[in-house]
Formats: sequence, structure tokens, C-alpha cells
Amino acid sequence: MHGLNRSDIKRLLVLDLGQVGDVIMSFPALQSIREGFPTAEITVLAGKTPAELIDELRLADKVIAVDRVALLRGNKLSSIGKILKLVAEIRRLRFEFIIDLHSLHESNLLGYVSGAKFRLFGNRESRSLDVLSNFRPRPPREDKAKHLAEYYLDVLKPLRLSDASIYIELKPQGNLIEAFRKCYLADIPDGMNLVGLFVGAGNNSRRWAIDKFAALSRRLADELGARPIVFLGPEEHGMEAVIRDEFHQSTMIIPGLRLTELMGAFASLDLLVGNDTGPTHLAAVVGTPIVLIGDIRAPSRYRPLTKDARLVKSGTIDEIALPEVWSEVVATLS
Repeated sequence: MHGLNRSDIKRLLVLDLGQVGDVIMSFPALQSIREGFPTAEITVLAGKTPAELIDELRLADKVIAVDRVALLRGNKLSSIGKILKLVAEIRRLRFEFIIDLHSLHESNLLGYVSGAKFRLFGNRESRSLDVLSNFRPRPPREDKAKHLAEYYLDVLKPLRLSDASIYIELKPQGNLIEAFRKCYLADIPDGMNLVGLFVGAGNNSRRWAIDKFAALSRRLADELGARPIVFLGPEEHGMEAVIRDEFHQSTMIIPGLRLTELMGAFASLDLLVGNDTGPTHLAAVVGTPIVLIGDIRAPSRYRPLTKDARLVKSGTIDEIALPEVWSEVVATLS
């Protein structure tokens, strides 16, 4: 293993610079690293939003949050300055071992100039610079037929860690759950089913029609006596008026929660129904039952990290009908 003794590593840095959904898929690998290096101080470098999740879920001892968009797409001179400052900070911290899970050209370069003695990078065709890694044996080449979480675990294979499952459950801290319940659920009768609806998605091809979500809210309230709760992300800014007009009058609308706050919210629900997007996958990770509505063309390598999810992927997102979703909702709540 290129002379590495896991018990000798005191400062370990994980580069985890994927988007939010990618980072959620890396959680099993982060858990495995934590278990495999119990005496090391583990730091994860990630984008601002996923860094909050990693910190809140205690998947690392420390987190370095970076603005990925500003680094990659901002003013060139400003971006160069920020990158040089980040490099200086990483070198100052004197990491002994760097693991690059997502493994892009840019993050490989950061790992190379870090000064770390050991560098283990994911092996991605046309995406990674293996010549900058010095860890042998190399991880297996990325197999795109595998789940993304399995790819991240494959990066760790040269370390000969114990086998890990991609199916995990990470409980948010109690203060997040208490804060959500105190703020939003104080007047909810005991025993009433709480069903969250996440109506947004980053792309229209993954967004079930809002009128179908509206019809679902009415059936939830009228037929099951449940309380629908709609969570609105940044992409749904301005939709609140439409939802108030079309959804059942008892529907609670909650905009603007950060992902860490959503963890506390999701942990308070009996079910979340949502599109194939990051928050729905986050709900699965924190143990909330989910019904995920996804396009049949969506790659299976991004399925939720739970065995208990109910997936509705019978056609394109426009072809999926309310009765299909309704039957899974009833089955989950019964």
C-alpha cells in the first residue's frame, strides 16, 4: 500500500467537490473513511451547501467550505486569487494523506500541490489525472453501470477497509428536529399523518407537474386526513401564490429552509413525496420513508441510499399518472 500505515495518519483530507446530490452519494464512503482511520483528524473540503450537511451529520472532524461556482466560473483573476489562497491554507494544515473522491482535474491538481505524502485519487476516464496520484495499487476504473455510491467506495479499495454498504441512515441532531416541530408543528393534532411534498427539481425533465402534486395534496387531506406540507427550494421562488390557489386549503407551505434545516423537517414526517432531486435523496438518508417520482430514462446509479424507497418510474416524467403515485403513498402509510 505504498508504505501507508493507517494508524500513523494523523491528518487526513478528503476532497469531495461534487454537487449536492453527488456528495450525498459519497456519505457511505465518508463513513468508511471515518471507521478506517479512527485516530486521524479527518477534514473534508466540499462546496458550501454540502459542507453544511457533512458538518451537521458529523461525518468529519472539520469541514472546509468553498464556493465551487466562484472558483470555476467567476472572474478569472478573482478565481485565481481564491485558488492560491486555498492552496496556501491546505499546505499550512500539513495533511499527510489526501483522498479525492469525486476526482476532477482541478481537485487532482489541488491534491498534488497540497504537500501530502500520500495521494489517492478516484480513477475516472477523461476526468482525473492519475499521474498526479502516487498511491498504488490504483482504484478500479469507474464503472458507470455501478451506483455512484459504489464508485466512491471503489476509490477506497486500495486501503483494504472493511466492506461497507451503500444503504445508510444518518440521524440529524435532535435540536434540528425540535426546532422544526416547535416552529411549524405545534398546532398539529396528535396522530395526524404528515406528508411532505417536494415539488421542485433542478431540471424540468425531473419535475412532476404541479397540478398533479396539487391533486395529490387534495387526496391526502380528503381521503387520508393527512396534512400536506410543501417545501419550496430556491428554484420555486414565486410559486407560493399558485400553490395556495391550487393545493388543498390545509396545505402548509414552507419556503427557504437550508438543507440542514430540511433534515430536521424530514425526520418529523411520516412520508416525503418528491422528484428525483437532492432533497428527496437527503430524506432517504435521514431515514424518512420516501416515494420518489422519476423519469424512466434517469440512470439507476443515482437511486436513493435506502432499501425502503418506493420508486415510481413507469414512464417519462410527463407520463406518470396520479394513481401510480397514490398507490405507493397509500402502501407506505398503511
